[in-house]
Amino acid sequence: MIEKMKFLQLLNVAQKANQPFHEVVLVEQMLEDGSDPLEMKSKVRSLLHTMLEVAEYNYGKVQKTLVGLCGNNAYLLSLYEPKVMSEFMHTAMVAALSVAEANASMKKIVACPTAGSCGVMHGMIYALAKVMRIDEDRLVNGLIVAGIFGDIIAKTVSISGSVAGCQAEIGTAAAMASAMIVYVLTQDAEKSSHAAALCLKSLMGLVCDPIGGYVEVPCVKRNAVAVAVAIASAEMALSGIKSVIPFDEVVEAMAKVGKSLPEELRETGHGGIAGTKTACSILQSLRSGVVEEN
Repeated sequence: MIEKMKFLQLLNVAQKANQPFHEVVLVEQMLEDGSDPLEMKSKVRSLLHTMLEVAEYNYGKVQKTLVGLCGNNAYLLSLYEPKVMSEFMHTAMVAALSVAEANASMKKIVACPTAGSCGVMHGMIYALAKVMRIDEDRLVNGLIVAGIFGDIIAKTVSISGSVAGCQAEIGTAAAMASAMIVYVLTQDAEKSSHAAALCLKSLMGLVCDPIGGYVEVPCVKRNAVAVAVAIASAEMALSGIKSVIPFDEVVEAMAKVGKSLPEELRETGHGGIAGTKTACSILQSLRSGVVEEN
């Protein structure tokens, strides 16, 4: 069953059966909960449509967020002409900021894998569709594979910042997005796992420290930065670079790190960025009703 299987076990099943990895994932899901593979694929397609619609609708817009600590980041980046980054990365980062700020504005998003980290996957899917013109079926298969990486992390660690820090949210989102890029381009599950592992290793230990507990600062901008980490990890994996530590072991290490994080670094709004002098000043302004967008 999928809840007991690690990535390597699933990969072995796919190789022995000589079946595409995304199809094996659907079959294992059926064995776990009885879901019909065709119906599950249809649900994933529906989620894909929604994610593309959300990214398109909010792309580059100024948002009125809940407490006003952000709202114009996507707008500013959308107007900026990149000096060093590619069109793909720029588009993905703008979309990531757009959806993250939409979430902070209480608008509809797909919590993939969580609301606070939703921009990463939305951004990557949007760029794959709009810039690379990847066809829908390949995107659906990529989203299925991204989902199993997220599922393994969720069942081994958590995808909650309050449980295991932001590594569990942004880290998981980046790993999923990176694996999706590789799978969409190659259908190579093993290479996808190296991309995901490289992401998790790069973001391991990331703390969850939102100012005032609101999912705005530093959360929104982290979505865009995570896109860059995901792309870099995917490019390395595509080049043939491998993670020395296998994905399953990286996830196990991530779980241990998450358990060792002190409470103030797990979404309490007390440690990290949330505990800085400026953050405390911002909170005082919030209480008095005076907030400057950032």
